[in-house]
Amino acid sequence: MKELQYLNKYLYTYRGKLLLGILITIIARIFSLFTPRLVGNSMTAIEQYISSGQSNTDEIQAVLLTNIALIVAASFISGFFTFLMRQTIINVSRYIEFDLKNEIYQHYQLLCSTFYKKNRTGDLMSRISEDVSKVRMYFGPAIMYSINTIALFIIVISYMVNIAPSLTFYTLLPLPILSLTIYKLSRAINIRSTKVQETLAKLSSFSQEAFSGIAIIKSYNIAPRIEQNFADLSEESKNQNVALAKIQAWFFPLMILLIGFSNLLVIYVGGKQYIAGIIEIGVLAEFIIYVNMLTWPVATVGWVTSIVQQAEASQKRINAFLGQEPSIMDGASSANIKEAKIVFDNVSFTYPDTGIKALKEISFTINPGETLGIIGKTGAGKTTLLELIARLYDPSSGKIFIDREDIRNYPLKELRDAMGYVPQNPFLFSESIEENIRFGNADASMKVIEQAATEAAVAENIAQFTHGYQTLLGERGVTLSGGQIQRISIARALIKDPKVLLFDDCLSAVDADTEEQILSSLNRVSEHKTSCIVSHRISSVKQADKIIVLEEGRIIQQGTHDELVKLDGHYLKLVQKQQEQTVE
Repeated sequence: MKELQYLNKYLYTYRGKLLLGILITIIARIFSLFTPRLVGNSMTAIEQYISSGQSNTDEIQAVLLTNIALIVAASFISGFFTFLMRQTIINVSRYIEFDLKNEIYQHYQLLCSTFYKKNRTGDLMSRISEDVSKVRMYFGPAIMYSINTIALFIIVISYMVNIAPSLTFYTLLPLPILSLTIYKLSRAINIRSTKVQETLAKLSSFSQEAFSGIAIIKSYNIAPRIEQNFADLSEESKNQNVALAKIQAWFFPLMILLIGFSNLLVIYVGGKQYIAGIIEIGVLAEFIIYVNMLTWPVATVGWVTSIVQQAEASQKRINAFLGQEPSIMDGASSANIKEAKIVFDNVSFTYPDTGIKALKEISFTINPGETLGIIGKTGAGKTTLLELIARLYDPSSGKIFIDREDIRNYPLKELRDAMGYVPQNPFLFSESIEENIRFGNADASMKVIEQAATEAAVAENIAQFTHGYQTLLGERGVTLSGGQIQRISIARALIKDPKVLLFDDCLSAVDADTEEQILSSLNRVSEHKTSCIVSHRISSVKQADKIIVLEEGRIIQQGTHDELVKLDGHYLKLVQKQQEQTVE
């Protein structure tokens, strides 16, 4: 259970409720012991009545009625405290499930982009849902039944030893065999539980990707192949679950067999002791009830063991992610971003997951209120440069300064609050258009949202929708065109009113007239903001205060549009090429 030790902090947090649950459990078990004792007394009283040859039944009837009333009362009290036990301990498991899910989710938020590139979405979701559910069973039923079983064993066995030590010994004789069986089976369950969870994660990942890429699957007519792959994964999942079920299926039959053997011992040994006059008939009846009272707790030992082993396997998968340290750490400085002057000082960057050197010795300065245009071929390092400014990655060497402070010194919240970032492939949530734009500013009024949509040249499109700003979008905005997705993402960045605007080729899906309209709005709203515009189009960057041309991660040209067109280089060739395409 070493993996589950990570969760001890939650046990400590809810120690008060757990201790109360233990106390309630003990009380419930104490009252449950009244029944066998009263049954035994009744049997002894009947035996004595018969052996004495009395004809007056009033006395024996009074004894039996009193015992029946006490049995009913004790059963009600025991049942009430059992109800409280479930309410206390099971509720604690739900609290811990809530806390653990939040801890995992918050940790996911801290991990860098490389982590998400290495791990599939379905696997991440499986660990925060299916695996956490398995762990909750450890905190709920497993702990509850374990406490119940331990309390019952201690109380019942202590009482049994007190009234008939030798009979107790024979009654409990099968328990060592039970312990060894549980040990052997639990090891096999642990291994198979891990395989079940891993297979489930594969199945979740495959399903999530298939649903997200359903348009590609249909357009390429590969649905039969995808269905076959899903069937193969489902078959693997079924086989792993069946293999686990086969091991788990041994528990209850073995438990019942051993308890039945204990019953035979009680009847045989107890019967001989009764004949010999060592015990009364009531004690024999009590022991038979005690053994059967222990049947369910002993049977649950196997079930609890299975739960614990599955929780151990699941927590091991969870710990694998929780143990990963975020590569982007919070800065310790209390400085605030005011002017947003950005300086790159000999910055190089290599992607840790692929080893690709994306940027090489990059140096430039963007003064407050200036706009930097970044242009270059695919793979030149344009997107990487913006990701470094937003601190999605840290430079491999060199430094980036904002307002003369190393970017790594800023708290991440302060840094990213100052950024309005429109990525190359914008992401829209399955919410209304209004909520997607408001994502940039949760407190924005409807008037502000409409203004941002107007500046992003998407207001007219939204007005044409039946439900306007309340139009619900499909996953990733699939109900919109590429240009509409880009413009809503621009509106989301503008509504934030950030100090730094980062646009990563976000006008590639709009026509020339719309592009000009958006750029005109951007020039107006970014007058006092520091802006970076990445594009393949000259028209998107020609109004920038400074333009840098990237090739294979290096700056090969920089200057204004007018300066660069006078030089014989990559920029001039790109201008000429795009002019020819426009004429055609």
